[in-house]
Amino acid sequence: MRRLRWRSLAGQVLVVQVIVVTVLVAAATATFVVQARHGERDAARGKALAVATAFAQSPGLLAALRSPDVSATLQPRAEATRRATGVDFVVVMSPGGVRYTHPDPARIGGVFVGHIAAAARGKAFTETYTGTLGPSVRAVVPVLDERGDVVGMVAAGITLERISATLRRQLPVLIGTAVAVLIFVACGEVLVSRRLRRQTRSLRVAEIVRLYEHHEAVLHAVREGLLVVGTDHRLLLANDEAVRLLGLPAMADGRLVRDLLVAGSLSELLESGRRATDEIHLAGNRVLAVNQTPASRDGRPLGTVTTLRDSTELLALTGELDSVRGFAEALRAQAHEAANRLHTVVTLIELNREQEAIEFATEELAASQQLADRLLTALDEPVLAALLLGKAAQAHEHGIDFVITDDTQLHAAQPYATPIDPRALVTVVGNLVDNAVDAALAGQPPRWVAVTVRIVGEVTGEDGEGEREELMVRVADSGPGLDPARTAAAFARGWSTKAGGALHGRGLGLALVQQVVARYGGRIDVTNDRGAVFTVRLPLEPVVGALPPAVRAVP
Repeated sequence: MRRLRWRSLAGQVLVVQVIVVTVLVAAATATFVVQARHGERDAARGKALAVATAFAQSPGLLAALRSPDVSATLQPRAEATRRATGVDFVVVMSPGGVRYTHPDPARIGGVFVGHIAAAARGKAFTETYTGTLGPSVRAVVPVLDERGDVVGMVAAGITLERISATLRRQLPVLIGTAVAVLIFVACGEVLVSRRLRRQTRSLRVAEIVRLYEHHEAVLHAVREGLLVVGTDHRLLLANDEAVRLLGLPAMADGRLVRDLLVAGSLSELLESGRRATDEIHLAGNRVLAVNQTPASRDGRPLGTVTTLRDSTELLALTGELDSVRGFAEALRAQAHEAANRLHTVVTLIELNREQEAIEFATEELAASQQLADRLLTALDEPVLAALLLGKAAQAHEHGIDFVITDDTQLHAAQPYATPIDPRALVTVVGNLVDNAVDAALAGQPPRWVAVTVRIVGEVTGEDGEGEREELMVRVADSGPGLDPARTAAAFARGWSTKAGGALHGRGLGLALVQQVVARYGGRIDVTNDRGAVFTVRLPLEPVVGALPPAVRAVP
């Protein structure tokens, strides 16, 4: 009977729990010992740094270092400080490391054992090193004169032996506490085991194990994000991938979806409970393919099950493929035009019109070279210059005049540090130019797209003083323009004037631009001047924005 009891679920749970608790208590004890050791070392490191810093900045130290007999002046003072603060040594040395003081007077005049290069450059630091007193945690602080030059250094430290002795004094209390906790928990586990034996009835261990394994496999083995939302719009379950993709906080279960996610299309979908198949939604910097299915049992609605698949890289590759395809089409068109021009040149030569042949052959080359030279001269960012050259070729292939304005300038020699990631620039400029090209094609001739990239300064403060430098990207087109009433909608996910499926990322361009601008704390202005004009301003000292940037329709 006793063997059957220990083979039951309750008996096995009791044994396992006792083993687990024992291991956990032992691990916690070991972890505490390790953490206490690190904590003691950190405390010793902080104490050594504080003592060395206070001594290095104490009144009269500079005068003592300039006295004829530095050791005689500072040795009593250093020893008094050592005894008062409880450190094992306070050593004052020259910039070259020659000791002026030491707990062992016989070592005065010798070279300090340890690293002093950082302190010699004027920077305080701490380290663990084996010196004349054995292994110790030490801090070395420079002594600066009135001009900021290093005229000496102060080292203070505590030996590891003293730190270990402090820790050993804590071990009896720690071990006693661990044993008491183990006994208390074991008694509690016995009570829990008895209650579990009554409640599990005839449920076999294999059945519970199978249910548990299936549950764990679904949550952790699946490579898609999984969300379960109840009928009250509260999150019931989120697996690891969903937490990673959405950046969910700890203890998210049971909270309302609207409190967990920034307002947007994904939050609206989860609250709606409707069925969704491979819908594209934006979540932070990620593009997610979302599937959602209502769940029910015996006709009773239970909520929704939602899966999330990260499609950011896929859409990025699709965009790159579209760009390459566009470049290939532009090259084919240019090859065809080059063949026609070559045939014309050959014919002119055969007609003994050599001068006209030369002028005709070099005219197109000069125009292309002029654009390339203009971009390379104006922009020090090669990725942006290459992007604009490619977009110029695509626009030319569509019969659109691609203009780089005269005030376009972006040079590293200017007095600012550019924090804008080139990939972010590609996202902003590429999507704005693509939209401008489409808008120009929808307008009447002459068709053109104008791009401006430069640094601007904005006056800040009520008194008009101070400027905040910003990177301005302006893209204008000759299209029909954008209705001011539809400006905000244009930056929403899925908004597009073109037909296309969501699986291809249609309607994501301006939404991605808005996310980049939000990340850098910038803003977007939209105006109409014969066509739409999109102006993006990114501060060169970015402030990460938790909310989308303001999109203004400027009259």
